Amino acid sequence: MGAGAGSGRIRLMVVDDHPMWRGGIARDLEGSRYEVVAEAGDGAQALRLAAATRPELVVLDLHLPDLGGVAVIRGLLAENPEVRILILSASGEYQDVLDAVKAGATGYLLKSAAAAEFRDALDRTALGEPVFTPGLAGLVLGEYRRLAAERAVPSAETPRLTLRETEVLRLVASGLSYKQIAQRLSLSHRTVQNHVQNTLNKLQLHNRVELARYAIREGLGDDVEA
Repeated sequence: MGAGAGSGRIRLMVVDDHPMWRGGIARDLEGSRYEVVAEAGDGAQALRLAAATRPELVVLDLHLPDLGGVAVIRGLLAENPEVRILILSASGEYQDVLDAVKAGATGYLLKSAAAAEFRDALDRTALGEPVFTPGLAGLVLGEYRRLAAERAVPSAETPRLTLRETEVLRLVASGLSYKQIAQRLSLSHRTVQNHVQNTLNKLQLHNRVELARYAIREGLGDDVEA
């Protein structure tokens, strides 16, 4: 993921209808690797500012006074398919989480998260890793397993993955970082990266976000916590 032009920092937009909350995030990130290029209080403003400032990462409240969060996610991705979106919401409702992920959010974090947890989620989202508040990944994976079970038998043309590739893919879908996957499987970080890249090539996907969506769509994943 590229950094802010000429600054070496990642361009970030914060979208929340509470000015104090928006300002607090911006202040907390001063002097960090993130450059807050825009703040928006509603969905329409967020889409206008995104077109003008081209953020690489967006922290988005799901419930805004005009457009719903799902519509904003879709609008942001239509403008820039490479943008990473971290939902930061007070709602941990099952349907809210599922709708956000289906629309294309990279991760979903509750506002009750500690500051260190938020910064870690931000860093992982910037890398394109799926991030969930502990417990929410299980909700999403459970629903996709149910949907996968209702579908017809997969086509014989579905690419065949090795046992290790499938194992890594399950852990990616569960929201673990590459470092955590390496530790869990007693592999090197580079070996995990190689397995992921091989899987991307086989499935003709472009990045880890698409890979995670594929995995949960296929009902893969373990109910593990990061």
